[in-house]
Amino acid sequence: MQNITLLIGRLGLSLIFILSGYGKLHAYTATAQLLIAHGLPGGLLPLVIFAELGGGIAVLFGFLTRWAAVGLFVFSLLTASFFHSDFTDQSQWINFMKNLAIAGGFLILAVHGPGTLALDALRRRKKREKLKF
Repeated sequence: MQNITLLIGRLGLSLIFILSGYGKLHAYTATAQLLIAHGLPGGLLPLVIFAELGGGIAVLFGFLTRWAAVGLFVFSLLTASFFHSDFTDQSQWINFMKNLAIAGGFLILAVHGPGTLALDALRRRKKREKLKF
């Protein structure tokens, strides 16, 4: 039951990032302008897309999960700080807190790992089998 729960948790954590990264690919220019409007260079957008789409897919499939979780933990904190720090706006406050909650989920995933229903676990099993021979 624990491994199914971890898989469902990974799905929940990763889906928002996969969809957001995909959306940024299709609205590339508008998203670059949004970065610039928040004082960030538009040239960061490929890194943002990689973090969201690549990190989200890695977490979903449990591939290099701990690294991806740490990366998305940091990404979530940075996003909260740069895009949701106007605490006079209640919706920004809610988004800030949402990002902190997501960051907390990634931190837990980084510490506890993805479970056995993950590519990381499959790689570990194959590596152990090679060592037996």
